[in-house]
Amino acid sequence: MAFASEAEQTKFYKGFNDQIAYELMHSWEFWGRPDQFAPKEDWRVWLILAGRGWGKTRTGAETIRQWKDVYGRMHLVAPTAGDVRDVMVEGESGIMAISPDWDRPLYEPSKRRLTWNNGAQASLYSADEPERLRGPQCEAAWCDEIGSWRYPDAWDMLMLGLRLGPDPRCIVTTTPKPITILKELVARVGKDVVITKGSTYDNKSNLADAFFEQIVSRYEGTRLGQQEIYAELLESSEFALWNRDMFVYDPDVPDLRRIVVAIDPAATSGESSDETGIMVSGVDRNGHGWVLEDLSGRYSPEGWAKIAVGAYRKWGADRIIGEVNNGGEMIKSVLNTVDAHLPYKAVTASRGKAARAEPIVALYEQKTITHSKPFTILEDQLCTWEPLGKHRSPDRLDALVWSLTELMLIRTGPRIS
Repeated sequence: MAFASEAEQTKFYKGFNDQIAYELMHSWEFWGRPDQFAPKEDWRVWLILAGRGWGKTRTGAETIRQWKDVYGRMHLVAPTAGDVRDVMVEGESGIMAISPDWDRPLYEPSKRRLTWNNGAQASLYSADEPERLRGPQCEAAWCDEIGSWRYPDAWDMLMLGLRLGPDPRCIVTTTPKPITILKELVARVGKDVVITKGSTYDNKSNLADAFFEQIVSRYEGTRLGQQEIYAELLESSEFALWNRDMFVYDPDVPDLRRIVVAIDPAATSGESSDETGIMVSGVDRNGHGWVLEDLSGRYSPEGWAKIAVGAYRKWGADRIIGEVNNGGEMIKSVLNTVDAHLPYKAVTASRGKAARAEPIVALYEQKTITHSKPFTILEDQLCTWEPLGKHRSPDRLDALVWSLTELMLIRTGPRIS
């Protein structure tokens, strides 16, 4: 519920007696955000990929509390036995803490079991002991932090036992990690899996300011931050030229000696066409490269020309670069419709993509290129494109390589301001 002021909020709560206040405190319908309630569509697995502090544990616990009125047999599974006990059951957002007196289950640690007044039961399991899940059946399950499960067999055993009743379901709450289980679940979205994604910032109003000032800010712009704060499922191809350890981030961009905008235009502009790669890069006075902006997307020729010219003006760039092989004189003519006096340089691809990219990859390996912030889509493309693979044309990669080649591999004079 939203309040116009703190005074209005205080007045609202003062109108309650102790009993009503206690009931309201345990009302998930009142406190929960819309994205913390189960999706309406049909699904077998509800996958929640969210950052630290998003409210994954609370959502899982509240879902089980609701399900106990629908399902008689449930399984709770966490990475270890201690995690099941300390997080899912006894934790600050666990089942015991979020349950009011009249709806709190009987917890029997020795039997690894929760039992509610209506007879519904939840059995507790550790993913470290997958064999314990072989055989027991259930109608519903909650799996927590599956990204940290050591044995994939635990998931398989659980799924084989999720077979009771007419509509067995499973909620998975986890910070994403590039493991096979999660990749397979993501691939099934739209079939029997629905996905909810969220970042730490979604729950900022319920988290301490110091947490954001001292902890979250430290990991902003890092690979760990992408995973733990923004819940990005990071992965790299075994045969890709880049890997995520090559990326360095720093939002404090120094004075740059040169800046260029590189364009790799798509041949068509429909929904199924390739993207037009538009990258803004620079080089500082020490010869260190900087990736400043990724403006790539699906555009009409007029659309990408306006975006490229806008970036040229915004960054005070030296020139715009375009690949002659992909568009020829068309790039220059389209750019001239927006600004007839742009400094433009045509570049020719005399070698294959991999050969052009390898010197830039070497610069990344030497940590002589910095990204001003995480460029998730670009970095995913860099880390998944395989020179001998069958991926679609890597337009962001191409534009990036052209921009950094111009700045760092071709000798030019100093920037004239």
